[in-house]
Amino acid sequence: MKASRGAGDRGKTSLFSGERVTKAHALIEACGELDELNSVLGGLVSAMPADQTEIVRELKEVQSALFVAGALLGTTPSSPSSASLAEIASDRVKALETATDRIHAGLPKLTGFVIPGGHESASWAHLARAVCRRAERRAVALADAAAGSDPDPQLGRVVVYLNRLSDYLFCVARHNNKVTGTAEEIWKK
Repeated sequence: MKASRGAGDRGKTSLFSGERVTKAHALIEACGELDELNSVLGGLVSAMPADQTEIVRELKEVQSALFVAGALLGTTPSSPSSASLAEIASDRVKALETATDRIHAGLPKLTGFVIPGGHESASWAHLARAVCRRAERRAVALADAAAGSDPDPQLGRVVVYLNRLSDYLFCVARHNNKVTGTAEEIWKK
């Protein structure tokens, strides 16, 4: 398959379920946010301290889950192809909660707002957190728009997953500063 086919030259693209929509469609915007988040997570994985193999494994699991979320968002719920999709199961959410609690337990008490930055890996984690929050807002907008019709329960699970993921990424950023001996900067009024 060629990398460029020209099929989108007129500003249209296909959903996973086959429908052609404008590239400015809300579903495409949400999928684009997930794609950006996945790419930023790739940068974070590349910048992780070498001894943080458990977090790297978790981040790669998250990247896989984001492909599932993208397929869910890019498929019309009533289409035949929606039945073949994996889902964002509650065990993925629980895994994020457990990992967040584990990392948080080893962090110093938070005394104020953390200014994003520090070690390169912490900076990548803060960037991923911000992109994750934007992706979450897009998913919430889709859920709000579907609320009057037949809302897809999977969309709600994607929103919950992204919410937990942003918490996890905040803890990863703080953890990376801690394990690299990099001081966190706390915002002063």
